[in-house]
Amino acid sequence: MSVRSAGAARADLVADSALALLAERGMRGLTHRAVDEVAGLPQGSTSNLARTRQALLELAVRRLAEREARVLALEEMPDPRGGLDALVDGLALATHRALTHHRELTLARYELALEATRRPELRAYFDATGARFRDQLTVLVTAMGSTAPARHVLSLVAWADGLMFSCVAGSFNAEVPSPDEVRAGLRELLAGMFADASAPAKIPGESG
Repeated sequence: MSVRSAGAARADLVADSALALLAERGMRGLTHRAVDEVAGLPQGSTSNLARTRQALLELAVRRLAEREARVLALEEMPDPRGGLDALVDGLALATHRALTHHRELTLARYELALEATRRPELRAYFDATGARFRDQLTVLVTAMGSTAPARHVLSLVAWADGLMFSCVAGSFNAEVPSPDEVRAGLRELLAGMFADASAPAKIPGESG
């Protein structure tokens, strides 16, 4: 393994350990020393890689984006020309994976998102890593015929985030929906979006 590859592998190990700590212990449990312990590295290894807490958080955010991109796999989504059913199936599969096999990542994301509200420098970094996901969703809904892609992407992300929060950290944490239930919810949402998009726009207060 080259020096560069070894360095990248160590950075991934440190970032993965940071994400695991965030999911298990929350933001207070994330320290350089704790990351060294979880990663099985000599004390000081994490500090050498990310000297400040901000640098460690940025490392975790970057790794989170990489791993969530694989979970959601938007590049593997069906061709939107295949119709609503194909899109619903693809998005439902990705959402259900995040709810079940990757709950740790989802918990870590909530911790980082909340911390970003208190750290403007992290907020900019966190938002930038999420832009790729929003951009890909925008392409998908536009190809499906959306005439208001920005609004529809916001609704879709809000629905998915709400579902994941409720089932991972909220009052439905013991009631993870089945793939069919996720699919049904998405179909209702998307069918309403595209029906609205194809209907003539109405002027507020206009009758008929």
